[in-house]
Amino acid sequence: MILHAQAKDAQSGSPWLVFLHGFSGDGQEWQPVGEQLTGFSRLYVDLPGHGGSADIRVSGFTDVITLLRNTLLSYNILNYWLVGYSLGGRVAMMAACQEMPGLCGLVVEGGHPGLRSDAEREARARSDQHWAARFRHESLRDVFTDWYQQPVFASLNTRQREEWVALRSQNNGETLAAMLEATSLAVQPDLRDALNALAIPFYYLCGERDSKFCALAMELAATRHVIRNAGHNAHRENPAGVVDCLAQILRL
Repeated sequence: MILHAQAKDAQSGSPWLVFLHGFSGDGQEWQPVGEQLTGFSRLYVDLPGHGGSADIRVSGFTDVITLLRNTLLSYNILNYWLVGYSLGGRVAMMAACQEMPGLCGLVVEGGHPGLRSDAEREARARSDQHWAARFRHESLRDVFTDWYQQPVFASLNTRQREEWVALRSQNNGETLAAMLEATSLAVQPDLRDALNALAIPFYYLCGERDSKFCALAMELAATRHVIRNAGHNAHRENPAGVVDCLAQILRL
């Protein structure tokens, strides 16, 4: 089994850019950024429970990474960078800390490296179970209206929240809930030590108004890039800034 994806082959000798979206998004969300980097072949992946992969169910990160490996092989992608936002960033970090043949580098935007204590994990499990129940049983418009009131999205204005609620409400609540449970931060290990031991280039992007994830980035042995005029979802709030950042990284 493989994940649904859209490939844009530049037919060059450069590594592929493999884009992984955040929770409740899909592969199309990275395209305003990726389609400005036409010197590289691009693969926009739909993670399980999302987009064209909505019917794919997983039991945890191990399943997701196996599907990702299979998908890369199916496209004959042998050399690549992983570029992931939020949930996609966590998947990318998990993958990079395991055996991923051909992985040339890692770019994470607003991805959490993992909780440190059992108490934090227990609290996160309760929170994610609450959200999962709401996704299953309530109107997605109502759920996402509350979702985007969370502190991490504090930089959004009213218009942006309304746009994101309308966009995210097109999802399937049951498949979102299943993926939220399978890849909860509560079941993700603390990756700091493994990430800090990576032999590949590792870059971390965060919006200047995303104080939580800018602070988390300081705990990692990654080259940090702060995206101006952006909060947590920097590539959506300031795509040009992220394009410039990736272009700089990929020239190194």
